[in-house]
Amino acid sequence: MKKTIITIIFLLSISYVFTQESERNNARFSLGDGISFSFNEGDYEFNIYGFIKPTYIYNDEKIYSDDGEYSNVFRQFKSQNSNLFFTGFAKDEKLSFTIQMDYSSSNPLVEAFIGYHFNEKTSLYFGQMQVNHNNLEMTHNEDRLRFTNRGILSRTYSVDGEEFGIFFETSFGKSIIIKPTFAVTSGDGKNSFGDDSRDSDKGGVKFGSRINILPFGDFSIGNRLSTIDLIGEEKPKVQIGFAYSKNMGASNQVGDGHGDFILYDDSGDELFPDYSQLFFDLNLKYKGFSLVLEYADAFASGLDQIYTDPNAFNLLIPKQISEYLVVGDSQGIQFGYFTKNGISIDFIYENLNPEFDSFESSVLRKSSNMGVGLSKYLAGNNLKIQASLFKTAYENLNNLDDDEFMSGSFMVQIAF
Repeated sequence: MKKTIITIIFLLSISYVFTQESERNNARFSLGDGISFSFNEGDYEFNIYGFIKPTYIYNDEKIYSDDGEYSNVFRQFKSQNSNLFFTGFAKDEKLSFTIQMDYSSSNPLVEAFIGYHFNEKTSLYFGQMQVNHNNLEMTHNEDRLRFTNRGILSRTYSVDGEEFGIFFETSFGKSIIIKPTFAVTSGDGKNSFGDDSRDSDKGGVKFGSRINILPFGDFSIGNRLSTIDLIGEEKPKVQIGFAYSKNMGASNQVGDGHGDFILYDDSGDELFPDYSQLFFDLNLKYKGFSLVLEYADAFASGLDQIYTDPNAFNLLIPKQISEYLVVGDSQGIQFGYFTKNGISIDFIYENLNPEFDSFESSVLRKSSNMGVGLSKYLAGNNLKIQASLFKTAYENLNNLDDDEFMSGSFMVQIAF
């Protein structure tokens, strides 16, 4: 937090020094957009901005066992995010770059990529960036969330949401808009460089794609980066999305990392199953009301002749793959209303179902999550106060009561 405050003061000082405009170069500062530098009459632009999210968290977990009921209470105050962005754009060269850091994380690098823009609607990117082939909520940045944290559907089927690879996105249509995106990534998640240069990847590449269809036209400018209706669409606007990804050899529970487990072929060499995720989502916005429906399904393939030990003594049985990978389907609904005075009240319900619901060792447990959120937007999304309360229940398979998890959090978000 101290480093973040010092950085903000430093950047504001730079902004003050460079506020004198010339005919060709200028600098400006605005809340949420940060410090912007423009050179050669706008041919080159450089921007520094960010956000912080100081958060108080309260968790109360009830665990049921043969010996009785136990309760674990956890309280914490922390900066949930301390993100700083560096972006640049060269108009004539059609090139851009983005670097995003999160100083609240032990691995601060979030994104680092360059882009080539064929035109206003078609772009090609290379580097580490947020992927679009996850569920809808995971395609939005941390400062654009409806609640103080992501839902358990997002946190179950993804780790971070950023991957290293090549990304292509485009858009076409006017009254009906179609936005397809494609990606080829390493399949090893964010910052998959290992502890040092000798660290080797596990498994193969990952292919992913998403297509968003907007049958009534695009959302208004300023209303496209969140599932909430912050603008108050005058006409009903709907986005229907389909996403699919396949990791050709996964060694992480959700194909968003590597080296978390190792499986083998009959020769003792490493062999990993293929892992696929499928998502369907719908986002409706109209006069402050917003609705999100999400469906997720994950499954494994290529399980023949895979062993759990290098000596090929223990053959992996099909349902045993649920010990290593998140396999199963889930559903979620989020809805809320954003008032004209900047208050938003929101609700969420999610249901997770493992593929092998009678297998006790499955990493995906049968569970449900419900919650309510109250937010006050003081300066749009740039300054807001949020409070959320969730109740999550995990179903036990041994005739015990379900484990319950109550959590509440209060957060202030400041974008600069």
